[in-house]
Amino acid sequence: MREDVPVRRATPDDHVPAMRVLEGALLEVDAATVRERIERGAVWVAVVGEREDSSERVVGALLLDTPDREGVAPRPEEVRPDRRHVEAVAVTHQRRGRGIGRALVEGCVEETGCDRLTAEFRAEVEPFYEALGFDVDELDEGRRWGELRVGR
Repeated sequence: MREDVPVRRATPDDHVPAMRVLEGALLEVDAATVRERIERGAVWVAVVGEREDSSERVVGALLLDTPDREGVAPRPEEVRPDRRHVEAVAVTHQRRGRGIGRALVEGCVEETGCDRLTAEFRAEVEPFYEALGFDVDELDEGRRWGELRVGR
């Protein structure tokens, strides 16, 4: 069942809910990194409910690596902003399999205008990335590298 949920860039108010989603998926992303990425406009969230009546809940989050990491050797996608790297993507357990992860990836690709999106991920989520069209290679036992070339 596909669920149509809005995807938008995260705001500072989304920091704690986004962390809950990421931690619930057992992803190793620290709170300071998520906060910094939100400030740079590099986090997307999928939400249900309404902001106006305070019923809005974050049910998915996607975190991109950004071009401006100080003191760290740049990745190719940081040198070329048309290439971006997914640092983390997660959907709450209850909402998985409903197209929310796909909506997050598609939303960030559309908004950034990137031509290539890369990701490093656990082997057990390889079917998710393959379903999105990522070309996947094995890095080592249990880890994969994927690259999505976006047709523009």
